[in-house]
Amino acid sequence: MDAATLERIHAWSSSPFDDETRKIVAHLAETDPVACTNAFYTRLTFGTGGLRGLMGIGTSRMNKYTVGFATEGLARYLRKTFGSNELRVFIGYDCRNHSKEFAEEAAKVLAGHNIQVFLADSIVTTPFTSFATRALNCQAGIMITASHNPKEYNGYKVYWQDGSQILSPHDKEIEKEIYQVVSPNQVKASPLDSPYIEKVGDSLKADYNRAICELQLLKEKTLQHGKELKVIYTNLHGTGIVFVPELMQQWGFTNFLTVDEQKNPDGNFPTVDFPNPEEPSTLEKGVQMMEKVKGDLLIATDPDGDRMRVAVRTGDKITLLNGNQIACLLLHHILSHLSSLPKNSVVIKTVVTTDLFRKIAEDFGIECVDVLTGFKYIGELIHQYEDGSKSFIFGGEESYGTLLGTSVRDKDGVMASLLIAEAALAAHLEGKTLLDRLEELYQAHGYYAEGIRSVTYPESKEGREKMGKIMNLLRTEPPREIQHIEVIEIEDYLKKKKTDLKTGIETPLTLPTSDMLIFRLKSGAKLVIRPSGTEPKIKIYGEVIGSEEECRSLLESLTL
Repeated sequence: MDAATLERIHAWSSSPFDDETRKIVAHLAETDPVACTNAFYTRLTFGTGGLRGLMGIGTSRMNKYTVGFATEGLARYLRKTFGSNELRVFIGYDCRNHSKEFAEEAAKVLAGHNIQVFLADSIVTTPFTSFATRALNCQAGIMITASHNPKEYNGYKVYWQDGSQILSPHDKEIEKEIYQVVSPNQVKASPLDSPYIEKVGDSLKADYNRAICELQLLKEKTLQHGKELKVIYTNLHGTGIVFVPELMQQWGFTNFLTVDEQKNPDGNFPTVDFPNPEEPSTLEKGVQMMEKVKGDLLIATDPDGDRMRVAVRTGDKITLLNGNQIACLLLHHILSHLSSLPKNSVVIKTVVTTDLFRKIAEDFGIECVDVLTGFKYIGELIHQYEDGSKSFIFGGEESYGTLLGTSVRDKDGVMASLLIAEAALAAHLEGKTLLDRLEELYQAHGYYAEGIRSVTYPESKEGREKMGKIMNLLRTEPPREIQHIEVIEIEDYLKKKKTDLKTGIETPLTLPTSDMLIFRLKSGAKLVIRPSGTEPKIKIYGEVIGSEEECRSLLESLTL
């Protein structure tokens, strides 16, 4: 162990840390030095997504102390930024183990700084926290969640007063404040019954439901024909159950069933290995129910309700749609049925999202803007466009995140669930399915196929170092061909340059710095490689364009 790690272990083995914590640390140091090192080798990094990590004792883990330190730093930064004015913060939490405990810990610390706290009285979705931050005129919002990570994880997500996730410089300045807090003695906290802590619930949820209902594009048709579509919904033991069933009924989808085994919120996620709808195995129970009752549509939301995936039945065949396909179908549905589109309308996608999204927007005469991976960058542009320069319509990313309108400033799986059902009904009324609609888009714009592979590493110092070495190797010794196809261009977002490999000419990239590489191939295919911002894994995205057969073959070779 290095000196800094030993110092952190010694500190947590002593007062003022509680007796149980001190005993656990001492036992871990004596019996399992490797595990102890991994728990204390660093402090959880506070980035644009806040904190996220394994739950447990230690400075690199999510626990009541790291949550308290983070909230102390946030409170200090809020005071420095807004002065002695009345400050307000909304805190939401999901169904994960210790989420409520961490939310209450954060509330007590903020109250200790005389900051008014609106604490959710029960579990809510992540997009609801974005909505509530805006609706209650808060300077910040906190959501306790680890989204779709495995059950061992939890996290601490921070929103700014516009309802978007924090970005630079706020994230770095908050982190500086947090790093000054190393002892519980430095954390101000009030009791949970402090007058600065107010629990909020039903009325605010009703406001959110009304905002979602205002987005309905085919209200009369849906209320009249919604029952013709049999919709199956799986909550995956998460928070979507708080909103989705009720809203489906309000929108007119009364032929609605839930997967009962996965209905109840449960932080142990007992029926799935990974509570992530990106994993086909996670949807097995939903697909089985869909087959049994002959459902038309299966909708799944992840544990914190910000991502949505869908499966479509055609005859006896059930097809799972990927995030790119869902984003494109929703974009086409929205642009086809919005009553009016301002001249300065804009849609936004991330750089790893399919270029078919752009083609659809251009077909409607709508500008499409690229941002870095992460919905926070879409939220950032929405805020910038409040100056009237552009009118935001819709945003999408390949990882099953979409957003219509501006009442929420993060991806919203609840909203997406309603819209995909509406899009499916619109196709149904024409005697078609979402697959037919997707084929129409391919016929109009070309066949696009996408794939993704994640290479996972241990959640440890060695795992993170290995990820860094691999990304560095790809930069210093980049491949000149991939699967025998020539690489003609490399975009390096860390060095902010694009290199033409034939001429050697370098041109600057305008997007912010990010640890991401894009390899463009002579065939028109592209490969994007980037470390995950929230998990110890490197993600590889492939996209190819051409005939369906050619795409399938090349895509398989690129991503496997």
